[in-house]
Amino acid sequence: MAYGQRGNYGTAFVALGLTVLLGGIGAYAADSPQWNGINRDKVSPETGLLKKWGEGGPKLLWKSTGRGENHATVAVSKGRVYGMGLKSGEEYVWALDSTTGKEIWATPIAKEISLNAGQGGYGPRGTPAIDGSKLYALGVGGMMVCLNLSDGKQVWKQDLVKDFGGQVPTWGYSESPLVDGEKVIVTPGNKDATIVAFAKSTGSTLWKSQVPEGDAAHYSSAITATVDGVKQYVQFLAGGVVGVRASDGKFLWRYDKPANRVANCSSPIVKGNMVFAASGYNTGGGLAKLTKSGDTFDASEVYFTKDMMNHHGGVVLVGDYLYGFNDRQRGLTCIKFDTGEVMWTNKDLGKGSLMVADGMIYARSERGPIALIEANPKEYIEHSKFEQPEPSDKQKWAHPVIANGKLYISDQDNLFCYDIKGK
Repeated sequence: MAYGQRGNYGTAFVALGLTVLLGGIGAYAADSPQWNGINRDKVSPETGLLKKWGEGGPKLLWKSTGRGENHATVAVSKGRVYGMGLKSGEEYVWALDSTTGKEIWATPIAKEISLNAGQGGYGPRGTPAIDGSKLYALGVGGMMVCLNLSDGKQVWKQDLVKDFGGQVPTWGYSESPLVDGEKVIVTPGNKDATIVAFAKSTGSTLWKSQVPEGDAAHYSSAITATVDGVKQYVQFLAGGVVGVRASDGKFLWRYDKPANRVANCSSPIVKGNMVFAASGYNTGGGLAKLTKSGDTFDASEVYFTKDMMNHHGGVVLVGDYLYGFNDRQRGLTCIKFDTGEVMWTNKDLGKGSLMVADGMIYARSERGPIALIEANPKEYIEHSKFEQPEPSDKQKWAHPVIANGKLYISDQDNLFCYDIKGK
């Protein structure tokens, strides 16, 4: 349920291929080393992927069992797959071989906690962030850990509840940590430490951002943006979307209308000086313009629409258009980013999550089916669709992941890996 606009990142060439330096994350361009992909925007840079699948879907390369109870989306980096799960009363972070699906290590990070979770269960919801030789993950009860990639051993930990006064949200902490340079950004959620920055090497606290309203943490994950020359972290809290200065955590602005107070899940999107955010529960999505005013910003609304009532599946920006599942119509919807004009809606999949690669939307219905759809603002064009084998009896909330010509689909205890590159 955890639940990005492409940033301005440098590039470097190495002998094995293109490496994208993502706010401190070094990874092959086809990897997906963190939440929402290599650029944290739900767009994979991969090309040459299949435009149509066979009747049963793309070729299944492997299935890994024993992943534990979870709604967590995986990360993929340098030949390994990383994820989280709840097994035998303990919350784990684990690593698999991306070629075979075999487990390399599994490290317990916290004991199971009770949640008012209903059908959501008690397992983790977040995605680990991979940076250099380390992994950063946040557990459902607020345990923030740094682990060695080589063997899964703990380097440091911080407890967002005990150490920073955070309160576990109704459905648990669902945030996927953001690694930016030497900092790791997470959201305890209170007046004294709404958002915090840790030193990624030691776990020491670099700053604590104090949002005036003292918002609680919800279920979104922060992104990095630079607006009018000011680098900032943008996060969707319980009461609204906020921006804080990256250098010291100073509160800069907020935009409250997209918040529903029940569960704000999807990461915001920033394009230039415009920020878009959306939520479900009969709320919708809005676009705000950020204007610098002294050392803070004003956020003025451009439009608000009920036609992008996005619950937890995320919204992606492709060119000038937004794609996401809209609760109002219970279907995949395309709207124009600048105006909110609805281009099309299709109800075939109900609601779910999505990822974009090579001009195609990989859409996963929470009921189970996975579809391949053109990222075409003119009309809905579905190329293929298949049903995942051995579906659990839980809703399918983990987002699809694309990395190195493979599609990863997580469903509670099982992780499926498909070939979407072909020959």
